[in-house]
Amino acid sequence: MFFPLSKSLDLLVAPLTWAIALALLGISLRRRRVRLAAGLSLSSVAVLVFFSLEPVAGTLERRMESGARRTFTPGTTYDAVIVLGGIANPNASSRSGEVELNEPVERILRAAELLKSGQARVVLLSGGLLHPKPGTRTEAELLAVWLGEQGIDTDRIVVEGRSRNTRENAVESARIVTARGWKRLLLVTSAWHAPRALASFRAVGLEPDVLPVDHHATDGSDERFLPRASALAVSTDMLRELVGRVVYRIVGYSR
Repeated sequence: MFFPLSKSLDLLVAPLTWAIALALLGISLRRRRVRLAAGLSLSSVAVLVFFSLEPVAGTLERRMESGARRTFTPGTTYDAVIVLGGIANPNASSRSGEVELNEPVERILRAAELLKSGQARVVLLSGGLLHPKPGTRTEAELLAVWLGEQGIDTDRIVVEGRSRNTRENAVESARIVTARGWKRLLLVTSAWHAPRALASFRAVGLEPDVLPVDHHATDGSDERFLPRASALAVSTDMLRELVGRVVYRIVGYSR
């Protein structure tokens, strides 16, 4: 039940959704409440412009990444490095026949480096399909293929393809970790996602070290007060992460 509700919440916290809702409400009132309708229409534009500004998106990004703490120990050999999903694009991969990777590719790149250097014995790939389709490989399966192409032996790759969100990543990973008796774990995910991911793993009884990657926040010196679609996308992602942290805390999925 939590999964469909969380996806509905994702839609509700998006600035574009707010802007559309305000615009539609303004249209519905344009004959009865002219001034209110005009105000709602202006508010719709204001919401889009505000969250499309680079300083706004940058501030949200810095806030979300600020809680990422690197506890990775270079001299340690980890029993397993756990890589969370959000890296491969199953639909695009199914169409092209190749493993198509998304922007957070550094997650799997760093995992490959750790495996090749011997700092991790195995990798646990955690990531399923939001909307399973017959014949479509899970994200974890695609990443396993990619690692094989990089020369990583298949016996060092463990695939977990059931999880659809961070909570399920933690639950399914804990099941595998317990069954295999792994003790020293390293969690690899994007910096903005690392605090919630670690809290989720702690909630299921795991205490991994963390290697935050995929940093994007800057010092803000090059940000401009011009609306950009890319900034709106960043604002949307960071607002979803912020709300996700709050919700996970409320329902007890993080610790």
